[in-house]
Amino acid sequence: MTAVRLDPPQLLNHVEELADLLIATVDGGASVGFLRPLDGTEAVAWWRERAQGVAAGRLAVWAARDGGRVLGTVSLAFPDKPNSRHRAELVKLMVHPCARGKGLGRTLLTTAEEAAAAAGVTLLHLDTETDSPAEHLYRTAGWTRAGVIPDYAADPAGVLRPTTLYYKHVALR
Repeated sequence: MTAVRLDPPQLLNHVEELADLLIATVDGGASVGFLRPLDGTEAVAWWRERAQGVAAGRLAVWAARDGGRVLGTVSLAFPDKPNSRHRAELVKLMVHPCARGKGLGRTLLTTAEEAAAAAGVTLLHLDTETDSPAEHLYRTAGWTRAGVIPDYAADPAGVLRPTTLYYKHVALR
């Protein structure tokens, strides 16, 4: 399965599928900024708002599809300040629970890393829930742990959890 970068019209075209992925990810326990139960209207609205960032060049979104649905996504958020244009934040790496353990997360991560390097980005950073399955992916992909912030965000059940910060230098292409 490959990931395709979405332009604003494509993102809006797939907003229902992306919303379904977001809901399934939250229902599956991933801490991606939302609480259970996540309403479909809220999920669709959140993805619609992302189209503005894509159009402005502040956000790049990739989606991996299998058949008729989106099974994974990843995004890069680009800062707007002149002193930080060398870096980007990896955000919302999501894999549908039915597709986990098959390498899709690594494919999405590699896609974002390669695109960042091609865009002139040399430093990526992210945060993820401490002790989550995602930490294994980032560590084995060469990301460096920078530290832990206690009680950073609530998990989907509403319980405050620590987050671990990671960074990775990527080579220009």
